[in-house]
Amino acid sequence: MTAPETATKTGAPGTPGARPSRAALLTVTCLGQFMVLLDSTIVGAALPDMQQRLHTRLDGLQWIVDAYVLLVAMLLLSGGVFADRFGRKRVFLTGVAVFTAASVLCAVAPSLGWLIAGRVVQGIGAAALSPGSLALLAAAYPVPQERVKAIGLWAGFSGIGLAAGPPAGGILTEAFGWPAIFVVNAPLGVVLLLAGLRVLGESRNPGAPSIDIPGTVLSVLAVGALTYGLIEGGSRGWTSPVILGSFAAAVVLLAAFVAVEGRSPAPMLPLRLFRQQLFTVSNTAMVVVGFALMGSAFFFSQFFVYVQGSTVLRAGLQTLPTSLAMVVVSPYAGRFAARYGFRIVVTTGLALAGLGLLALGFVRADTAYGNVWWRLAIAGIGFALTMSPLTGAAIQAVGPREGGLASGISSTTRQIGAVLGVAVLGAIVRTRESGGASFEAGLDAAFVAAGAVTLAGAVFTGLWLVKSRE
Repeated sequence: MTAPETATKTGAPGTPGARPSRAALLTVTCLGQFMVLLDSTIVGAALPDMQQRLHTRLDGLQWIVDAYVLLVAMLLLSGGVFADRFGRKRVFLTGVAVFTAASVLCAVAPSLGWLIAGRVVQGIGAAALSPGSLALLAAAYPVPQERVKAIGLWAGFSGIGLAAGPPAGGILTEAFGWPAIFVVNAPLGVVLLLAGLRVLGESRNPGAPSIDIPGTVLSVLAVGALTYGLIEGGSRGWTSPVILGSFAAAVVLLAAFVAVEGRSPAPMLPLRLFRQQLFTVSNTAMVVVGFALMGSAFFFSQFFVYVQGSTVLRAGLQTLPTSLAMVVVSPYAGRFAARYGFRIVVTTGLALAGLGLLALGFVRADTAYGNVWWRLAIAGIGFALTMSPLTGAAIQAVGPREGGLASGISSTTRQIGAVLGVAVLGAIVRTRESGGASFEAGLDAAFVAAGAVTLAGAVFTGLWLVKSRE
């Protein structure tokens, strides 16, 4: 902390200056994070219905997912700085308001273009809401032991949102159609706004760094150009001038981003942190996790609906083993890492996830669900064993003073991996289909590719995730 915190506490109406209930604050911030995580998985269950009703192709579905994830990935770090600099309560509630309004826009979207625009605005709201909620918690619980417990509950609510998404999406879509998955955010958002205005206290850090506008803009444009090339390459042709131009622009913009960050006095992504091997390796592995987890999850409901003939509701329930396994195992991952070390736990997790995804690549249309669910569960267990230890490794590599920044970078690299996973695995499916293969064969190739990348990540961490300050 470079300067003393300033705080204006607000309690119940009519009692200015009273300290707000920390239990109420914890509830509001946890519900905010729950809403963000629910949205990240509930959409997957509705993708088949979106494709049918919006008359879109696979690339349209990819944009529905990546338009949201891209903005979250690129604005997450800036959202945390905004919260510290301009007020954590203000940024959190602004994020809730933007996210809620964007959800309504998505629900009433008359076309694919409007839906994608709504998802972009949703991503902006989530990028303020999520770090704002965590910043509020950290400020309200200054004692480390209490803070760890509070963040544990916050993460637990995240897990519940993650697990609730598929069945909730299946039920709502089956009963009312895909717009219902966005409508559900409206009442929750209104409740959060009213409760937040009442129970949250304002706090800020006057010594917070300035906003890195050039770095933020360049990062959005660079990853956006790369994503555009990967998603549109299958339909426009990989050698078309537009696609080659987008890849060239991505390289130029990425180089400009590195140059700007290297010279900025307050960069959004301090490149010096990557001189630490543990930090670099853990974040590289987190890209792999985001790539394989989000990229493969994008196709789960589509596999059950289009290949095995399930209903949307049943498909939502059939994808549950992955998210449930993650919810159950995630709380223990940090303990395993503390006992056995980052390298053993992360390498084991990546190996399990890779094997689970490879096994999914050999599932056929007539494969009974009893021979499918365990593959999803193994993948979920593997991913659950990786995320918390990888974040812990990144934090340990830089020390406690920059722990918040390291945690934010770890989340950002996972989201970048997610953007690329949806784009690349979707490109694999489309390329196979353009060559005359069936959608099922394309999915097999995508799952195998995701598994191979994850197993390569396991080898990488096994060799390079060495102990550093453990």
